[in-house]
Amino acid sequence: MTRQLGVHGPDVSSIGLGAMGMSGMYGAADEAESISTIHAALDAGIDLLDTGDFYGMGHNEMLIGRALEGQDRERVLISVKFGAQRGPDGSWLGYDARPAAVKTAVAYSLQRLRTDYIDIYRPARLDPDVPIEETVGAIAELVEAGYVRLIGLSEVGAETIRRAAATHPICDLQIEYSIISRGIEREILPTCRELGIAITAYGVLSRGLISGHWSPDRRLESTDFRSRGPRFQGENLEHNLALVEALREIADAKGATVAQIAIAWVLARGEDIVPLVGARRRDRLQEARGALELDLTEADLDRIEDAVPADAAAGARYPEPQMVHLDSER
Repeated sequence: MTRQLGVHGPDVSSIGLGAMGMSGMYGAADEAESISTIHAALDAGIDLLDTGDFYGMGHNEMLIGRALEGQDRERVLISVKFGAQRGPDGSWLGYDARPAAVKTAVAYSLQRLRTDYIDIYRPARLDPDVPIEETVGAIAELVEAGYVRLIGLSEVGAETIRRAAATHPICDLQIEYSIISRGIEREILPTCRELGIAITAYGVLSRGLISGHWSPDRRLESTDFRSRGPRFQGENLEHNLALVEALREIADAKGATVAQIAIAWVLARGEDIVPLVGARRRDRLQEARGALELDLTEADLDRIEDAVPADAAAGARYPEPQMVHLDSER
C-alpha cells in the first residue's frame, strides 16, 4: 500500500519509519535491534526512513548508513531534518538555516549516511533570523546540483508554507499529528491541501503516551526527553492515560491494540497523510504494521471522537522553551 508524497513527490509506503528513538532521545537503545528493525521495515515494504542530523549528534545518520549497507539505495527514501544546534553536553542551542549552514550540513549528512544524495531535505524548525525563502533557495541549489531530490518543511505555519512553496515546490510538511495533537486541522492542513503538499505525521503515538503500553509508574532516564514533557507529568499524565483507557475499549471491540487504533486514525484522516512510526524494536514495528489492516468505519471514528475530542489532552506538546521555536504554534 502506498500514498503519494504530495503532488511534487513520489509514491511512498503508507507508513514510514522514524529513527529518532534509536539514538538516545528516548534513553538507551539496542543498536543491533535498531538495525534489525530497519531491515524488517525494508523487508515489509516500508521505504520511507526519517532522521535528523542532530539525533544523537550524527549517530542516527551513521546508524542508518550502516543499516543500508548492501541495500538497493533506490528503493529507500531518506528524509533528513537539519538546522538544530547542539552542544557537546547535548544541550539545545537554537537553529541555523543560513544558506552556508544548509550546504555545510548536507555535506556532513551525506558522509554519515554513506550516500550520494538525500531524498527529502528539510529545516527542522524555522530559523527566526533567516527568511524561509533563503533557506529553501539554498536547498533548491542542492536539488539542482543533485545532492537533494525533494524539499520538505517541518513544524511551520501556514504563512511560512505559502512563502516556501512560492520559492520552490514542496513535497511534504513533517509535523506532529495524532488523536491528541490536532492543531494542524485549523489552518495548516487546509493550506497544505490547497497547495498539494503532503503531511508526514510524527508523534502519532504521542511518543508512546497513547501506545497502550505506557504505565503510570514508569520511570524515565534523565536522557529521555519525555522526562521533561508536560504531557508526562503528574496530573497531566493521569488525565492523558484515562484517555488511553477510553481508546482501549474501542480497540478491544475491534480486536486491535491501542497503538493500531491510534495509527489507523491518522491513516483515516486522508490519503495525503503518511504516519511515521517511531518503532525501535521489531515487535513494535510489527504491531504498527497491523494498523494497515484495520478498517475504521464512520461509527468507529465517531466513537474515537467522542472518547478523545480535539484538545482533550492535558499539557503542551513540548516544554515551553521548545514551544517558542514552533512556527506552527503561532
